[in-house]
Amino acid sequence: MTQTSESLRSPLHERHEVAGAKFAEFGGWLMPLEYAGGGVVAEHTAVRTAVGLFDVSHLGKIDITGDGAAAFVNRCLTNDLGRIEPGKAQYTMCCDDNGGVVDDMIAYLYADDRVFLVPNAANNAEIARRLAEAAPEGVTVTNAHTDYAVLAVQGPRSAEVLDALDLPSYHSYMSFDEGVLDDTTIVVCRTGYTGEHGYELVVPNASAVAVWDAIIAAGGPFGIRPAGLGARDTLRTEMGYPLHGNELSADITPVQARNGWAVGWKKDAFWGKDALAAEKAAGPARRLWGLEATGRGIPRAHMNVLSGDSVVGVTTSGTFSPTRKIGIALALIDTSSEVDEGAELTVDVRGRGLDVRVVKPPFVDPSVK
Repeated sequence: MTQTSESLRSPLHERHEVAGAKFAEFGGWLMPLEYAGGGVVAEHTAVRTAVGLFDVSHLGKIDITGDGAAAFVNRCLTNDLGRIEPGKAQYTMCCDDNGGVVDDMIAYLYADDRVFLVPNAANNAEIARRLAEAAPEGVTVTNAHTDYAVLAVQGPRSAEVLDALDLPSYHSYMSFDEGVLDDTTIVVCRTGYTGEHGYELVVPNASAVAVWDAIIAAGGPFGIRPAGLGARDTLRTEMGYPLHGNELSADITPVQARNGWAVGWKKDAFWGKDALAAEKAAGPARRLWGLEATGRGIPRAHMNVLSGDSVVGVTTSGTFSPTRKIGIALALIDTSSEVDEGAELTVDVRGRGLDVRVVKPPFVDPSVK
């Protein structure tokens, strides 16, 4: 994509230039898409077999503090913070009154008086605005989008890399802790967006370059390589993880996207609860499925899905799976079509029919636990 003068840059931008990165704009940020010396497939494979390092500093950061901060967030976002304890993180969503998804994000529960949110880049300001307008007296919502870098160390050898740096690597999935590297306090969370064992590190901007360099040096013996957002997308698609704007949006609800597991249905209140409860009770008009190509070709987003001559849905994401060596896609399928797992359908790929089979994601075996 074309760079604009308004594009924000990661504090690691010069490191990416030196590594021969190809850049693209994501949510108003100019970020590395892939690096010289391999590209998306090599970076994807490194994460599946060894370890990759992503700069995801474009992700949002919002700090909610003050007496009752956690209870306030719990009244707004879909998931139930009461299910977790301090030191744990949780996947959650912000919905509008109609049940559409304004954004999905990770919530870090520090204590009753602090929650740190990591939404998507393009939606950070809107999430901060909604929360600030709704916040009761004594609760402060701080937009910290450009205060921190976020680095993702992902892959089966990621724990070895963190061990080499004496950073926390022992905790369970969706747990976080603080570590110190070169006198810099870093928040390390056992999570990620790849389906592999991995960690996301929240680092003060001023220390981002030093931390990046230390991880690259420590990861050398374990086969680490920088990975761009192109590989991040193929990795998350293999896992069937939703991307806001594709599988979740103002027009695509958690019920349709099979994200109801991240909704605290028994909570007294959260934004969009009435609409989502009604949709859940009635059954959604469409539902997200996975599609595996059984013919030669690669489905992409926004392509019609057909059963015979009838259009029964549309793809939301599609790519070549470097792991499976086949085309894969996620698609919203009309429930009235009565399509089920194992059904044989066709994707209209620019006027050519591509045979696909309906499956439940993930397309690969996950290693996140």
